[in-house]
Amino acid sequence: MTSDTSSTARSSAPTEAAGAWQPDVLGTDYQQLTLPLGPDPDGEGDVVATLVRYSPAQQPAPTQAVLYVHGFTDYFFQEHLAQHLAGQGHAFYALDLRKCGRSTRAGQTPHYVSDLALYDTELNRSLKIIREETGLPVLIMAHSTGGLVTSLWLNRLNGAGGVRAQGITGLMLNSPWFDLQGPSYYRSVGTAVLEGIGRFSGMTKIPLGLSTTYGTSLHHTGSGEWDYNLDWKPLTGFPVHAGWLRAIRRGHLRLHQGLDIGVPALILRSKVTRFMREYGPAADVSDVVLDVRQIQRWSGCLGTRTNMVPIEGARHDVFLSSAEPREEAFTELDNWLTWLATSPEAGA
Repeated sequence: MTSDTSSTARSSAPTEAAGAWQPDVLGTDYQQLTLPLGPDPDGEGDVVATLVRYSPAQQPAPTQAVLYVHGFTDYFFQEHLAQHLAGQGHAFYALDLRKCGRSTRAGQTPHYVSDLALYDTELNRSLKIIREETGLPVLIMAHSTGGLVTSLWLNRLNGAGGVRAQGITGLMLNSPWFDLQGPSYYRSVGTAVLEGIGRFSGMTKIPLGLSTTYGTSLHHTGSGEWDYNLDWKPLTGFPVHAGWLRAIRRGHLRLHQGLDIGVPALILRSKVTRFMREYGPAADVSDVVLDVRQIQRWSGCLGTRTNMVPIEGARHDVFLSSAEPREEAFTELDNWLTWLATSPEAGA
């Protein structure tokens, strides 16, 4: 990676997605591009996705691009992640999926899809735009539900001609959602019941009970240090609907059968899980959303070389952890990226 600083050469011209880059809510160093996706297959009007890019006046000349994908009840706001990767020579992009964050439109159910494969449309278009703008190989990064979505996408892409042919070099997952947490009957009897409800009454809300534990640990109004839009990422999370959870469980099943994503993967997670209905100090040093044992169990299903690194004291989003585990996560990421840049396994 070069230490030389120069302006990032990226086109500001309109792409195949109608319109041009516009100022983003994160400020002058960020722009957004709306990707019209047409009528929603789930019947909630026209849908869009939003591609965001970090484009500061000065940064190291990029040698690779990054596409970041968020999780459930989430959107891209992690400026420190973009700044870190740009400083390491990466052109940084992030995608707010349909009905999420910047892509939310009136009358639509936040984050609702009946099939995770619907996301392929915006993922493919974003990848095409990034490749056209930068001419660089692309690393995919994703968090939580985004980790499941992108793993399934890469498997389909690999089966349709190969991810390397698309210029993709690797997959970095931050606490991916690889199984349904909770008692075992959720994953057996509960999933069978969900299949029927989700198919015929997709908008039925699942009575899981909403908790502010994770949100309180993150947001500056609680114990956290992060400021973000509570309309796009409410402290309680968004309600879970049967059709969406059915799509998730189908995605889990496909993962458990074994994928072939075609590129090396790095998976970062917290070292422990502590499920808590109310906030306490333990929420700041553990995953209170997912069962990290399930992440460990199913990561081998990606079908390629996979590095798994538990981070002591990390939250569910390891890059939103407190300073010490956050720095450890960045160190692990940087070390893996150095390996990726020189490994013949990752040649795109």
